[in-house]
Amino acid sequence: MNEILKVIKERSSTRGYTAEKLTEAELGALIDAGLQAPTAANRQEIHFSVVDGENPILEEIQQEMLAGRGGGAAAPAHNFYYEAPVVIILSGNAAFSWSAVDAGIAVENIALAAESLGLGNVILGCIKDAMVGAKKEHFAKALGFPEGYEYEVAIAVGRKATTKEPHEYDAAKNVTRV
Repeated sequence: MNEILKVIKERSSTRGYTAEKLTEAELGALIDAGLQAPTAANRQEIHFSVVDGENPILEEIQQEMLAGRGGGAAAPAHNFYYEAPVVIILSGNAAFSWSAVDAGIAVENIALAAESLGLGNVILGCIKDAMVGAKKEHFAKALGFPEGYEYEVAIAVGRKATTKEPHEYDAAKNVTRV
């Protein structure tokens, strides 16, 4: 099987990581993969905020996310990034209608690059309400978003402490040929 198709087939979301940090070479390869993603009209407008898993801003985002869900429920077993050693938050130009699509393509490139390097990853959309809510400007400034940019998607990456099988799918249900 083609190596790229093998990586796509084997990738699954990782929801448990070891504390071991990524090397600079690994992190650089992931960022390069995101930067190499195609963008509409070659605008290359996606910004990547690389956040160490111990950075207090992630706890702030976690608390804002939980507050938006009512805050009264029991504390979850894991934070939103499953204690990964790095979280990459992608932001896009709010005035450009294709930024969400471009960020989605870039985050998938990062996910596949991580899998090809033997790293676990999980794509994160769960913090969107927190990131675009009352503290939107605070988070944008703390994460170094360029002026006029807003959260699009995030990905947690690290060494796998847990594994799971890739998801099953039903092509007959999900594909129509016309």
